[in-house]
Amino acid sequence: MQTSATCYEPHEPHWLSRSAFQIVVILFFITEIALAAVLQRGEPLWLVIPFILLASHFMHGAAVGFHEATHGLLRRNRRLNEFDGVLLGVFSFMSFSLYRAAHQLHHMHLATERDEELWPFIHPDMPRWSRVLAAVLELTFGLAFLPFLFLRIFLRSGSPIRSKKVRRRIWSELALIVVVWTLILAAVTHWHVWRYFWWMYLVPAWLAANLQSWRKYIEHVGLQGNTANTSTRSIVAKGWLGRFFAFTLLHEPYHGLHHMHAGLPHAHLPALAEELQPRAVEERPPFPSYSRALLDLFRSLTDPRVGAQWRTTHPASH
Repeated sequence: MQTSATCYEPHEPHWLSRSAFQIVVILFFITEIALAAVLQRGEPLWLVIPFILLASHFMHGAAVGFHEATHGLLRRNRRLNEFDGVLLGVFSFMSFSLYRAAHQLHHMHLATERDEELWPFIHPDMPRWSRVLAAVLELTFGLAFLPFLFLRIFLRSGSPIRSKKVRRRIWSELALIVVVWTLILAAVTHWHVWRYFWWMYLVPAWLAANLQSWRKYIEHVGLQGNTANTSTRSIVAKGWLGRFFAFTLLHEPYHGLHHMHAGLPHAHLPALAEELQPRAVEERPPFPSYSRALLDLFRSLTDPRVGAQWRTTHPASH
């Protein structure tokens, strides 16, 4: 896996591109303030929904920032990077250290049977019905399924996360999540602001988690390659709207490049888009939009699989 030391471009990206996370956070808070004002005025639901959709998209962008933090790329200052990662994790019901440890395995063992972030789709011995059920749950209840997926990696017998120091930190972060959310729910109950909590956090968070799951599936599910380009779908949009969408997702749509250059900050990825062009028969060019990539994903959802290990199996037996 390449690091930033081996793949930096000679010129720094524009400061606006490097500030994507900060801009997403600002846009999120502006949206939340507007949503609170609309709720306070008692406006009809059709006025509330657009703000909820915007908030969920910016929450999704913040979740990508959480992912950047696990790579140590969200902030140049290591302590601030850790602080932001833990904070974002608390509000996502996710231990920062757990996600980081499991995500490292995703990069080390991409699309193999040791890539537990893509469980159960990486196991040819898993019956089709269980893989379809997992897909349905993850794509509709991602806010609960994603923490379950990573807790499974941590708690299962023979967990690949073996460092006692890391495990102690994970337990402390899980305890922090419980304490913080106990205080939040107690405050919401005390001040009788469940309506605001529901529309300003819970519904947007549920949508954002599902959006994150759909993005993850677009990136990997249904692909049976063993390289960064053959096991990922990347999106390189040509229009300004598509580029802005990628900007608000911290350029995560250039996903193959992220796997080729895992140590490279997101703002550098668009300049390397040429590397996504096919160089082998089994490779495909990047998609021009998420809608095109989504259509490609749909073909595989009735029998979701990931990885080259499926090439030698006979799924009809499952």
